[in-house]
Amino acid sequence: MRGKFITFEGCEGVGKSTQLRLLKDYLEKTSQPAIFTREPGGTEVAETVRSLILNSGFEISPLVEAYLFASARADHIEKVIKPALERGEIVICDRFLDSSIAYQGFARGLGVEKVLDINREAVAGCMPDCTIFIDMHPAMSWRKQNGKTVANDRIENESREFHDKVYSGFKEMAARESRFVPIIPSADKLETHAKIIAALKERGIIA
Repeated sequence: MRGKFITFEGCEGVGKSTQLRLLKDYLEKTSQPAIFTREPGGTEVAETVRSLILNSGFEISPLVEAYLFASARADHIEKVIKPALERGEIVICDRFLDSSIAYQGFARGLGVEKVLDINREAVAGCMPDCTIFIDMHPAMSWRKQNGKTVANDRIENESREFHDKVYSGFKEMAARESRFVPIIPSADKLETHAKIIAALKERGIIA
């Protein structure tokens, strides 16, 4: 019996990491084993690619960037995601293919179809059952509100215009993809957590 595959998407600094941690705590307390992973990352190879992609010391073209994400994703799916799903486990991933569409397809200007073509073999039909989209404009992110800056992260340090395009990409996908669940975050992280739990229960993803 195939397990359930949940992904979390959203712009930078909108609280994804916090909500993933709260979901992990909830699943542990309710005895629902799950694997938590991230993209790019999740395997030794993919984590190495991650360090390259995010290194602000490198200039990487949009096309090369897209292929790097796809290569890391292929290794991640082959070694972590698919085996876990085949064992009937819940897999929860911080970012997945939708991030490539938003960041490289929309913000970098490669186009959705180009990104899908690059990722077709890498993904090999392994798509999420549910995607939690933290629907918050990057200009209003918690990180911005707290006055925090990010150092040495090539993508997070991109321009305001770039991140506006990323958000537009996510909004467009959320409007057309039924697996997307937009969650508007509250100032109270526990309220946001409750919305996520309710949405996942309603879809029969978790108990």
